[in-house]
Amino acid sequence: MSQFAVDWDQQLIEKYNYAGPRYTSYPTALEFNDSFGFAQFKEAATRYPKRPLSLYVHVPFCHKLCYYCGCNKVVTRHQSKADDYLDVLEREIATVAPLMRERKVTQLHWGGGTPTFLNDPQTRRLMGMLKENFAVASDAEISIEVDPREITLDTMDLLAEVGFNRLSLGIQDFNLEVQQAVNRVQDKAFIEALLKRAKAVGFGSINLDLIYGLPHQTPESFSHTLQQVKALNPDRLSVFNYAHLPSHFASQRKIKEQDLPTPEQKLTILRETILDLTEAGYQFIGMDHFAHPDDSLAIAQREGKLHRNFQGYTTQGDCDLLGLGVSAISMLGDDYSQNQKVLKDYYQQVNEQGHAQCKGRALSRDDIIRRDVIKALMCDFGLQFSVIEERYQIVFNDYFAEDLPLLAPLIEDGLVTLSDTNIKVSARGRLLIRNIAMCFDVYFRKQLRQRQFSRVI
Repeated sequence: MSQFAVDWDQQLIEKYNYAGPRYTSYPTALEFNDSFGFAQFKEAATRYPKRPLSLYVHVPFCHKLCYYCGCNKVVTRHQSKADDYLDVLEREIATVAPLMRERKVTQLHWGGGTPTFLNDPQTRRLMGMLKENFAVASDAEISIEVDPREITLDTMDLLAEVGFNRLSLGIQDFNLEVQQAVNRVQDKAFIEALLKRAKAVGFGSINLDLIYGLPHQTPESFSHTLQQVKALNPDRLSVFNYAHLPSHFASQRKIKEQDLPTPEQKLTILRETILDLTEAGYQFIGMDHFAHPDDSLAIAQREGKLHRNFQGYTTQGDCDLLGLGVSAISMLGDDYSQNQKVLKDYYQQVNEQGHAQCKGRALSRDDIIRRDVIKALMCDFGLQFSVIEERYQIVFNDYFAEDLPLLAPLIEDGLVTLSDTNIKVSARGRLLIRNIAMCFDVYFRKQLRQRQFSRVI
């Protein structure tokens, strides 16, 4: 069996399929507070002044509302709103960029919202602002999220021209009935032409996003979508679980609950998707990510260099992350920081103070130790105690004396093995990696069942 193979155990999946964090950070964003201010942000930004930098830029605008979406977005047809946003973003950059003067940017990502909402001059302007204010490495990984509905083939030429070399495209589902139910109708032939054009102009890696659990999906219909997606041969695939939380996201109230697949159907879709993709040669990275074995994400995992942050799995674990724009989150030094989440508040604060920082979390030594343990489990499906012991001068079994017994039921169920020197996640435990990580999460333990997380599957 492959080092990263997955063994589906229906009974255990159903037993452990309860709510829990996704661990894009530890502690999670639920632990952020407003006592962490801009003074702490500046101190964190300068703690490791030579560490490489990953930049994330949030572009909140979308032309149309996708009913399933839980992202921080503003739906508008007024292109001038993006000009106003770039004006304020430029002020934010002018304030925070000098704190990063000695750093080399090795990774840059535009997310949203819909970054391709920006027209050609706006796209050039934003990339120009970033390259003028930050030292972007010549070989930097520069990626963007693309909505194929409101662009032309020439958009690929523009994106390549300004420096993008990686693409993430939201497919969600190719079934027309599903697309209509979530207000995201898109043309498959155009998507095929778009990907062909992207490869022709030099994009080195293409990721496609799918969502399972949407209205009218069945195991058969999703399998049909998956066959069409495989034919496009993306380098990476993300297959996300749709969490229906209409009390949290107003747009989801437009989705009829009776149209959603049953929990049993959702599990069948996921099981068959994992089987289909791994049989097709994709490496299961973890949770909802798959990659070709020769993709940098898969290589990083096999070499023990995979990392996880607010953008999900990434290859650049030695970077600090600076988030720019409304709601963006940073991981700087040993701290987390978030910008204002509401657009008008973001505008007001940047115009008044030059920055948008509003809350965050200064990590304790215990937080940092536990973060490294959880990251190793999420990325490597295992942990050698000596790594943590040497890094932090602790005795692992003593330090985690209260945590390790929590693994007992998972050990009994064959999800994980525990020795005096390591933890190893089994093939059947990989889909339940969040449950294993929870055993080391003191915050989750304190607030168990009090907060809404998405189900682990």
